[in-house]
Amino acid sequence: MANGKPHLSLGRILQMNLGFLGLQFSFGLQQANPIFAYLGAKESDFPWLGIAGPLTGLIVQPIIGVMSDRTLSRFGRRTPYFLFGALMCSAGLFLMPFSQSLLMAFSILFLLDLGNNITMEPYRAYVNDRLRAEQRGFGFLSQSGFTGLAQCLAYVSPFLLVNLFGVSKIAAPGVIPDYTRMAFFIGAVLSVTTILWSILRVPELPLSESERARIAALPRGLGSTFTEVFDAMREMPQSMRTMAWMSLFQWYAMCCYWAYRVPSISMALFGTSDGSTAQFREADLLSGPMGAFYNAVAFVAAFAMAPLARRFGAVYLHATCLTLTGLAMIAMPMLNSAPPMWLMMGVMGLGWGSIMGNPYIILANTIPAERTGVYMGIFNMMICAPMLIFAATMTFIYEPLLGGDPRNALAFGGVLMLCAAAAVLRIRTGGEIAQRTAVPA
Repeated sequence: MANGKPHLSLGRILQMNLGFLGLQFSFGLQQANPIFAYLGAKESDFPWLGIAGPLTGLIVQPIIGVMSDRTLSRFGRRTPYFLFGALMCSAGLFLMPFSQSLLMAFSILFLLDLGNNITMEPYRAYVNDRLRAEQRGFGFLSQSGFTGLAQCLAYVSPFLLVNLFGVSKIAAPGVIPDYTRMAFFIGAVLSVTTILWSILRVPELPLSESERARIAALPRGLGSTFTEVFDAMREMPQSMRTMAWMSLFQWYAMCCYWAYRVPSISMALFGTSDGSTAQFREADLLSGPMGAFYNAVAFVAAFAMAPLARRFGAVYLHATCLTLTGLAMIAMPMLNSAPPMWLMMGVMGLGWGSIMGNPYIILANTIPAERTGVYMGIFNMMICAPMLIFAATMTFIYEPLLGGDPRNALAFGGVLMLCAAAAVLRIRTGGEIAQRTAVPA
């Protein structure tokens, strides 16, 4: 025991983070399946149609962070939010494939992403709550690993449903294909079952009497919740402020990838990005295994990064991964055959594995334990804000600056990823590179 926290085996740490498999499978389905394209949306409208995730995250995550920090229930501080969010996510995944119009899909996406964001922030805080300092690095990187595995499965599921289980890939214009529907149904089941496994196998630790008394004495109500968010932002550690620039560039770049990955591949290989064509559906089915491969690399890389982060520091490791990812995004639109695209996807997997793990390692030991929830929520605001900026700006620059070509949007994201790598190297705490103390050897 250290500070009341038992040393957990690697197997127990994996089990406590299994819920990330279901949670990130949901995000992967949104990225891998161009539902809005199937329903007839224009490419220039993709950014604002995907606004539900960042908008709900920006508003919900810091509020849920404060609430979970101050929750006293017989189920624990974080568990009620795990369950409630997972149920909402499951409902959204089940309903989404029945969308008959863009408005219907846009509305259901808010339900789905609201559930995801209610679950996400307490899950990040749970690692800090449950693990000793020397185990937090593996805890966060195991979440990154499950992110890679989940999204690997989400990307490859349509391909497997068509090629192994004989599900038809034919769909009328304006109709969501059957293989997409079935993939979302699978996600609805995983969302709830993996969360239940996590909380039953590795429940929260009981709070000490002094901690319960401290939480009970805190003010309640919506006003005090917002006050705590603003106070925490005002008192934010300097290293966390510096990380905002990193987040701005890397997440805007990832939005470019998610929004224009399939159209870019379709343009590069088939010369069209029309979502109603058979060629576009072929590109979509091809991008599934490619996306699965990139997430499989992220899954392996996330666990391999744990000793590397201890030796070289998460700051330098993250900057290296972002640099390689940026170069891959710039190169990919120039390719006109599938084999080299697979290589670029593998390089991107390194960056994705790093994005989902290393920034949280850098952050974890720079924030006070009693404010873990709210600071994790604020940090996730730094993820959502770039996504909102993407939605607000890409619609207007897509035609005049990027020529209306999805390949140019992907290359633009690569340039921003290089900017993120430069920003990472500016992260310091007390005159030292932050990661020198963030991951104990």
